[in-house]
Amino acid sequence: MERLCILIYTFIEVIKISIITVCFNSEKTIEETILSVISQDLKDFEYIVIDGQSTDNTISILDKYSKHIDLIISEKDCGIYDAINKGIQNSKGDIIGILNSDDIFSSQNVLSEILNTFLLKPQLDAVFGDIKFVNKQGQLHRYYSSLNWNPKKLEWGIMPPHPTFYCKRELFEKFGYYRKDFKIAADYELLIRFFHVNKISFEYIPLIFVQMRLGGISTKNIFSKFKINKEVLYACRLNNLSSNIFKIYSKYFFKIFEFIN
Repeated sequence: MERLCILIYTFIEVIKISIITVCFNSEKTIEETILSVISQDLKDFEYIVIDGQSTDNTISILDKYSKHIDLIISEKDCGIYDAINKGIQNSKGDIIGILNSDDIFSSQNVLSEILNTFLLKPQLDAVFGDIKFVNKQGQLHRYYSSLNWNPKKLEWGIMPPHPTFYCKRELFEKFGYYRKDFKIAADYELLIRFFHVNKISFEYIPLIFVQMRLGGISTKNIFSKFKINKEVLYACRLNNLSSNIFKIYSKYFFKIFEFIN
């Protein structure tokens, strides 16, 4: 795969991917995240870590791998989406992707597959793939395929998994960044803005991009589900997307099949 990238580089203008990891007191998981990044078979990419001024051993771990990280910023922020925006604004890549501090790439060829897709189809604005949800022991909990996803499903509370979403950085410059007034669903609002309002072009890549650990901000407990769905409905209304609370909660019926698969 890396060889194919090199051949393509010879004939097409080089583009670079920027990976952004946001963390705060992530000493238990951040090292595994970093290792999954630096083990990618694609080597020419930018890696940025935005830390919210952690008070545990996170900074020491970042220092340990500093030669593999292009930029480390550790300072107070106004929440996860403020930190992500900071990472995007400080990045230099043409393609932007987010890898959470408790997630890992599922294989070593994720970035090369993403890059090849953009190189072969330069008209694309974004790509996304599949994701596995795992428990703290790394055991499979749920598998989510984006194969049949389309923008119409946004009104039902269904989006492509955000950790697999990679887009051209110019989309943020044209259509805006993550809204900092959202606490848990700014990623959903951004995808509505990109896919529904601005009709960006996209392609599904049949590959598991990420293993996502349960227990994050969006999967923590039942109360996080109530909160995220409230914000999802608000995001729909902000962007004139027809939806209602019954549509939003009906998505959990379809999630049953993710457990079965």
